[in-house]
Amino acid sequence: MLKIGIIGCGKIARVRHIPEYLENPNVDVVAYYNRTFEVAQSYEKTNGGKAYASIEELLNSDVDAVSVLVPNRDHAAVTIQALKAGKHVLCEKPMATTLEDSLEMVKTSRETGKILLIGQNQRLAKSHVKAREIIESGELGEIIAFQTHFAHPGPEGWTGKKDSWFFDKKVASFGVMADLGVHKTDVLHYLTGQRIVKTFAELKTLNKKYSNGTPISVDDNAFAIYTLENGAVGTMHVSWTNYGEEDNSTIIYLEKGKIRCYDNDEYSLIVENSDGTSINYILDVLTSNKEQTTGGRTSTGVIDEFINRILTGTPSLLEGESVIDSMKVIFANEISARDSSIVGIE
Repeated sequence: MLKIGIIGCGKIARVRHIPEYLENPNVDVVAYYNRTFEVAQSYEKTNGGKAYASIEELLNSDVDAVSVLVPNRDHAAVTIQALKAGKHVLCEKPMATTLEDSLEMVKTSRETGKILLIGQNQRLAKSHVKAREIIESGELGEIIAFQTHFAHPGPEGWTGKKDSWFFDKKVASFGVMADLGVHKTDVLHYLTGQRIVKTFAELKTLNKKYSNGTPISVDDNAFAIYTLENGAVGTMHVSWTNYGEEDNSTIIYLEKGKIRCYDNDEYSLIVENSDGTSINYILDVLTSNKEQTTGGRTSTGVIDEFINRILTGTPSLLEGESVIDSMKVIFANEISARDSSIVGIE
């Protein structure tokens, strides 16, 4: 049995990582750390294991692997610390707050021989997997254009706090562009099999305010025009100000048809052919933030992927190195928005 430690016992630990670990027969969750020690102790009482007062103490224990679930600014430092302590790491997205830190995480994983996966769970969504298969087959021809969205009411519903740490640039470093935009940027790379090589982006704070009425210090809406290697052009919009039904959709336009992912309540994947025929798939459901907040949940597959990677050595879709290209785009979007310029991405 693998022994698992949880570093950061917030909402993502409670509704995603810990439940999915507990469902996996090959692991025991034995260690918890949280900045507020009482929170870690609460997991000790309900799930067993031990709460630790510091990250160092947890890493000095006999855990085999850890989930790094701390705020964005600490992802790199804690991940590197854990890898050097001989632990395999599953780190939540966004990977890090600078490209240099992202690369250092990958380098440390390589040097220590320890596994580093990043929680880019949309790569594992069944309709995305099927859509990638169809695109790779070439049956619909070349990609011409695309659009992708991820929009919900914001992280305060997720955290239960009006002044969420997600809104504080000193803690989060990023706003919605990295929180949700890294998912959709990454899924475009995954679906198309191509890198985004150029971007023009706008990052805006349009609506969100702290409880004292002042605007939050990060973007609550982000827009980008992306160009792929083959010249296809498309858009990404991510938002924390969608106060209606959550939108987590992607549409790919190709020479011989169109692929629609998660834009229909009944069918998770719809393939429309140029001859007027279509194929509708019921493959899975992406759990919304609202559903997770109210107790609804479907497995992301990320934990099983992590455990399988450790136990079998089989390369994973979520390898840290494979996320670098998506992080490059996120950082390029920040530069583009700051300078009002088109930015090329190597």
